[in-house]
Amino acid sequence: MTDQVAVEARVKPIIEVDGLQFRDLDGDGQLTPYEDWRREPGERAADLVARMSPEEKIGLMVINSRSMGISQHDPAQTSHDGLLDEQYHRIKNDPHNSAGLPYEGTTQQITEMHMRHFIMRETPTGSRIANWVNAMNEVAEGTRWGIPVVVAANSKNEYGGFKMGASAEDKDFTQWPGTLGLAASGDLDLIGRFADCSRQEWVASGLRKGYMYMADTVTDPRWFRSYGTFGENPQFIAEATRTVIRGFQGAEGLGREGVALTTKHFPGGGARENGMDPHYREGRFNIYPTEGSFEAYHLPPFQAAVDAGTSSIMPYYAAPSKEKSHVPQGRLVEFEEVGFAFNREVQDLLRSMGFTGYVNSDSGILSKMAWGVEDLSTVERAGVAISVGTDIIADTNDVASIREAYVRGLFPEDRLNEAATRLLTDMFALGLFDNPYVDPEQADAVVANADFEAQALEAHRRSIVLLKNGPRVDAAEGPLLPLTAAKLAGSKVYVELFQQDLLVAELDAFRDLVAQQHPELTFTTDYRDADAAILIVKPFTGAYFEFTGLNDLTIDEHSHVNLAKIRAIREQVGTVAVALNLVMAWLPGTIEPLADGLIAGFDTRAEVLFDTLVGGNSPTGSLPLTLPINQAALAVDENGRCASPNDVPGFDKEKYMDGRPYVYVDAAGNRYVSGFGLRYDA
Repeated sequence: MTDQVAVEARVKPIIEVDGLQFRDLDGDGQLTPYEDWRREPGERAADLVARMSPEEKIGLMVINSRSMGISQHDPAQTSHDGLLDEQYHRIKNDPHNSAGLPYEGTTQQITEMHMRHFIMRETPTGSRIANWVNAMNEVAEGTRWGIPVVVAANSKNEYGGFKMGASAEDKDFTQWPGTLGLAASGDLDLIGRFADCSRQEWVASGLRKGYMYMADTVTDPRWFRSYGTFGENPQFIAEATRTVIRGFQGAEGLGREGVALTTKHFPGGGARENGMDPHYREGRFNIYPTEGSFEAYHLPPFQAAVDAGTSSIMPYYAAPSKEKSHVPQGRLVEFEEVGFAFNREVQDLLRSMGFTGYVNSDSGILSKMAWGVEDLSTVERAGVAISVGTDIIADTNDVASIREAYVRGLFPEDRLNEAATRLLTDMFALGLFDNPYVDPEQADAVVANADFEAQALEAHRRSIVLLKNGPRVDAAEGPLLPLTAAKLAGSKVYVELFQQDLLVAELDAFRDLVAQQHPELTFTTDYRDADAAILIVKPFTGAYFEFTGLNDLTIDEHSHVNLAKIRAIREQVGTVAVALNLVMAWLPGTIEPLADGLIAGFDTRAEVLFDTLVGGNSPTGSLPLTLPINQAALAVDENGRCASPNDVPGFDKEKYMDGRPYVYVDAAGNRYVSGFGLRYDA
């Protein structure tokens, strides 16, 4: 006997067939094949596509950032009790829309433009997300075929991650350490728990598509987006990628309780030319100067993603540079210098790897980041992207350009049907055609619940790497760390944060927090009166959307660290312990010699870093990135060529540097290479 799946309708009828319930989404009183949840997702999708008009299919092929009703300041411009933003903007300017496009209200986008994919940028409570998604799906249910809405978001479960906008009513999902921190744990079981807990929060809130995670291998340490990766070891990245996909989508494939993931940025965003990012023109090329680097270092994590059944793949903006690469690179031979979303060779490679999902472009390929096809019109760009295999174009509502490209024959009807089928197959697999609605109260009960918070806290503890543990200055036996209460007996402890735009109130609040958590210690707010100093150092450099020059990885004032003050503390205080936040592979040469003990975190909570330094936690992590020895290892000559290859991970760079060093080595002879990490009990 077939088990009934959950079915809910708010606009269309529910019909009964063979003692089972189905949504009558086309309203004809009959069980149409695409309404029958007993059929396979692909079969249902093919049936529906055969019924749809070209305009309805085209509407599926864009995904746009969609503002919520709570972000609309004029209640008259909303519907559904303020849940949906209905304002029509004649011209919308955003980072990905240089030409300017009209921006329609939510209902118009769903009912008239046939759009079904949206990106949420706000960070409200789980119940507010749920109510918003439910309202959009009520509108969608009332349309001709009742095709549901899919809401996507960028990763929401990493502490300190990149966020666009904020409001007083924000409530984060459970905040685990940064992706690099998950990698530093080296624990695939932990990564699996992270994915499963996060999945439950997403599903409860109605978010069923995630623009995550990055399967890119970091091969140039200056890349601003290193923080969002699993590091530089292709084998570990592959395993972590496989684990996180199965944790979010389902162990047996994308299912009704899953979140469809978009793995990015194919065929590997890490091969940056001197760290420059393709969000800006200076970084528009992927370069592969080293023979075999593409297949050895960049492709394996994406093969793992394909094998794990990732729902979607996102190509990066960049174009492969023939001039600056060793050609061929395994299966990459032609090196057509156009962005990967427009690149037939790259998309054919993806399909040859066994990928059966859909290709989701990165944001803005029709406007600002159209590298290699800048001379084409917007319509022509859409035609090229879709004709070579891109199925959905991100962060745009420009259905008109896709429609014109179709009418002009810039891509054939079979590509239109293929793309629509791929996109709808995911919706059917997720169960959205049978029940797209969620319980707002349940969302608030699941998001950031006590159990998930406890598991995330343990992950923060597991993310920390011990890099240096010098001898105690009092000549007692044993290493300095941990600075336990016994070691600090009779001592005064000074605490400070070094980070960009730190407010006095933030520092005071942090000092109060650690004092409350550690009443056994005696604190002072004057380092000149201190016997020991614990410093939390969070450098920052670079920008997401604009070129600010080659990123300098030195830790000093330019990276928002008051190095002069740290040196002054070192001169005055007998014992100095430092916790360094590694969102990039910083040059440790300015900090390590000043520290008696040094640990690293990766968007790890500052109070957990402090607790580790004073013995409340024993670090067990290992570096996911190799730290370079000095600027000479990253020097760029007059021809733009780097002293160390841009396309090779740090642990292997010295193989190609003619005997010159790349890896930082401290006074004790420790090499800060990926995989390195000391232990307190060693």
